[in-house]
Amino acid sequence: MRTRRVFGISLSLIIINMAAIMERADENLLPAVYKEVSETFKAGPSDLRYLTFIRNFVQGIASPVAGILVINYDRPTVLAIGILFWSLSTGAVGASNYFMQVGFWRAVNGFGLAIVIPALQSFIADSYMDESRGTGFGFLSLVGTVGGIGGGAIATVMAGYKFWGIPGWRFAFVMMATFSIFIAFFVFTFVVDPRKRANIEHDNTKNSNDREGLIEKGNTNSMSIWMESWTAMKAVMKVKTFQFIVLQGLVGSLPWTAMVFFTLWFELIGFDHNSAAALVSLFAAGCAIGSFFGGVVADRISHRYPHSGRIMCAQFSAFMGIPFSWFLLCIIPQSVSSYYTFAVTLFLMGLTISWNSTASNGPMFAEVVPSKHRTMIYAFDRAFEVSFSSFAAPVVGILAEKLYG
Repeated sequence: MRTRRVFGISLSLIIINMAAIMERADENLLPAVYKEVSETFKAGPSDLRYLTFIRNFVQGIASPVAGILVINYDRPTVLAIGILFWSLSTGAVGASNYFMQVGFWRAVNGFGLAIVIPALQSFIADSYMDESRGTGFGFLSLVGTVGGIGGGAIATVMAGYKFWGIPGWRFAFVMMATFSIFIAFFVFTFVVDPRKRANIEHDNTKNSNDREGLIEKGNTNSMSIWMESWTAMKAVMKVKTFQFIVLQGLVGSLPWTAMVFFTLWFELIGFDHNSAAALVSLFAAGCAIGSFFGGVVADRISHRYPHSGRIMCAQFSAFMGIPFSWFLLCIIPQSVSSYYTFAVTLFLMGLTISWNSTASNGPMFAEVVPSKHRTMIYAFDRAFEVSFSSFAAPVVGILAEKLYG
């Protein structure tokens, strides 16, 4: 089945990237209005931490569901289901009257994201060849981060107003839910799964055979598709590449989860809504450009150093987080007069610390498993990393409230 093209670009990829934009915008809504949510529900940092924790924890433990669903259904259907889950739960958060209701709908939101994100990643992996996959993941991250910038900034600015008597932060959630429902319809109606394109073959025979060799063979006539996937997952988990990437991700994802408090931190320093939104948007812009640049650089370096190029890029990016975090949190005076210092530091920090996923993790996962098991391996990676990193937000909330006041 051939996908439609618009100005020479696959319509499926256009819509998939639109879905990534909405997904990241949805993720950034709540952190952008923590202050308003705190005032509405009389919740402190120790309460707000649970909203991030419950969404991330449910997202982590539910991620393998995406791998199971993709075995039995095509990815556009799975993506549409996940988008509907997150859109309905986002609208429900905006309509909630009690803090416990917000917590419940954040859990539902996490379930929707658990289905969508691994399916998006495997869709991109199947849409690009090995030598350009970093660029593909980089562009997905770029447009997704643009969505995050837009979602966070718009929500922060809207929070200071009322629309037809509705508080701005609530209206932002309802508006996001409405747009997401349209995206779900477009995905279900127009997106074509790359696996259905019989005339397109991205993996050459040798690479395909190498990947199939990672999976234990069995009698496919007697094995159910579920048992086949379980066998494949056990085999993949023995691959050292998978083990080390997940181990790195367990540690590396902790500070990224803690960064959801950036907006609240800047507002507590004394910045107004617009200034706080601008600072967080600059950091996100740096991450957007950096993730795309990192993917492109890794593709080029991996041509020259096929066995170590992507790893070198990941190590550089991870290391750069140390000096920038130290300077941001310990050196810059926490005052509104330090606005431009914060702005430059956040942009450069985002530009250099955001390479890992696009330069190494995403492309390398696609290279160590056959195409049919890619959603499963991305799902299990999310399961390990997101579940573990979900504890970062509660820790940050406790430290902020108990130690620093």
